[in-house]
Amino acid sequence: MARQLDEQIVGRFPVGKRLRVLDVGMGQGTQALRLARAGHQVTGLERDATMIAAARDALAGQPEGIRERMRIVEGDGRDTGVHFLPGSFDVVLCHGVLMYVEEPDPLLAGLARMLAPGGLLSLLVRNGDALALRPGLYGDWAGALAAFDTVQYTNRLGLHVRADRLSTLTAKLAGIGAPLHTWYGVRVFTDTAPDGAAPPDDLATLLAAEERAGRTDPYRGVAALLHLCGVRG
Repeated sequence: MARQLDEQIVGRFPVGKRLRVLDVGMGQGTQALRLARAGHQVTGLERDATMIAAARDALAGQPEGIRERMRIVEGDGRDTGVHFLPGSFDVVLCHGVLMYVEEPDPLLAGLARMLAPGGLLSLLVRNGDALALRPGLYGDWAGALAAFDTVQYTNRLGLHVRADRLSTLTAKLAGIGAPLHTWYGVRVFTDTAPDGAAPPDDLATLLAAEERAGRTDPYRGVAALLHLCGVRG
């Protein structure tokens, strides 16, 4: 996903431009820190106290220049208008958040309002068009059959959450003024890998295969996650 995001940033903005980035639901700050290290001015918005503490600990271990380029704001992603002015950011990230939001429309509209003209919106969502694949690969035939007719699922943490269909999100992005520019699949081949497994010796080859599949039909359509990139008109 990081490679996909970098591809979009390089293709859209002048080389060397310091971008204003907002990471909504930044978690422990992995992407936010990575972009701050790349020279961008990054704001992370997060409501979970444990995640905020982890992000602050990670930031504290960075050189001063990186610490100066990143700030952490405690707050809910649905309240971006409370914290920031419209058009304040060149890039807005919202990765792994929509599945926890029952009614995502207000959140999406708020994210689009944060974008400056020509700005990039990056969403990472659970693929609602491929929910039957994981239970099917595990031999859970009843679960696979049930997954065809719903966008609800239980994640690996045991939480009942929701997925998004590509066609639905495409329409929503057009409606909020940040129409879909391109999309990728994420975790095409590796979705069934056990949590906490050690990286394989041929990790570089694995990543190359995943990256190729994530941009190639029909493979990207059955990915566990979808990475959608919209552009503010």
